[in-house]
Amino acid sequence: MKIPRTGLARRGNQEHHGAMDRAVLDAALERTPLGEDGRSGATLDRVVLADGSTVVVKRYDPDRDLVMRMLGDERGREVAVFESGLLHALPPLVHHAILDAWYDDDGLGVVVMRDLGAAVLGWHSRVSAMQSRTVFRAAAQLHATPLAADPGVLTPLREVLGVFEVPRLQRLAGAGLIDLALRGWAHWPEVAPGDVGDRVMALAHDTAPLVAACAQHPPALLHGDLSIVNLALESDRPGTVTLLDWGMTTVGPAEIDVGRLLAGCAHVMDGGLDELVRRYREVMGAAYDADAMRLGLLAGLVWLGWNKALDIVEHPTPHVRERERVNLGWWLHQAAAAFESGVA
Repeated sequence: MKIPRTGLARRGNQEHHGAMDRAVLDAALERTPLGEDGRSGATLDRVVLADGSTVVVKRYDPDRDLVMRMLGDERGREVAVFESGLLHALPPLVHHAILDAWYDDDGLGVVVMRDLGAAVLGWHSRVSAMQSRTVFRAAAQLHATPLAADPGVLTPLREVLGVFEVPRLQRLAGAGLIDLALRGWAHWPEVAPGDVGDRVMALAHDTAPLVAACAQHPPALLHGDLSIVNLALESDRPGTVTLLDWGMTTVGPAEIDVGRLLAGCAHVMDGGLDELVRRYREVMGAAYDADAMRLGLLAGLVWLGWNKALDIVEHPTPHVRERERVNLGWWLHQAAAAFESGVA
């Protein structure tokens, strides 16, 4: 893309942006709202610049962005992550899309990104076996990357793991995503009766034991919100992944990212859950850690169990309700294995 900027340099495989002439946004020819970023409330606009090229602009505002409030993020941590230089030292298989990022006059974050268009995956995408391996290989490289930034700019792991804790949600009740999550957790005892379900629910009320368990495994750089809607597969960068939304970047066991990805996105990925775990194990080879994988899967269930319960009880499509009911049995089996092995 041709976009006015100065001081463009390369570091490794990443272009280092951050000196963009911000006046180009003021001279934009057209701005089209893209709505909200997922269900969080962050606003996105597609902006046509004076030279005819397009960018996507994200603006952070805790008054609108539910996830910011859930994480205690008052400004938009993604800007701080970008400014730290961490994204300029990503491994070869991982890219970011940020052209520039800054805090505006009100101290709130603004992020300008390449317009990736249809390369960004969504909930109607189908992720092939080959593509899932690409994602797993890229994630493995990211997790092996030395931390090249002050950990103070990252989201604490306890905030990431506890983003859907019931007491935290209750304090913020009255907003769309919050109330959906509370309703889902209210359905949990109905869809997951018994000891394992009770233990998962206990962690959903207090994730401190999960955080403590994570400290027993080697730390890795995590994206923090590894999801289909936060990644793009660009045709001119085959075999690589472009990750979006770095505002929850954190440090913890690598398998936390994998558990979150499978908990939220396995239904759009070809192959069953066992097959997806097998693919990840193949990618990791001798570095695969079964105990850490159990912990990552348990964390994924604690994070998004509410969403599974909500789909089982309230989804309008019968086959989705049945799919999620069957899949929940697999997740509860993995949780039982984690509890039995003592990983949490």
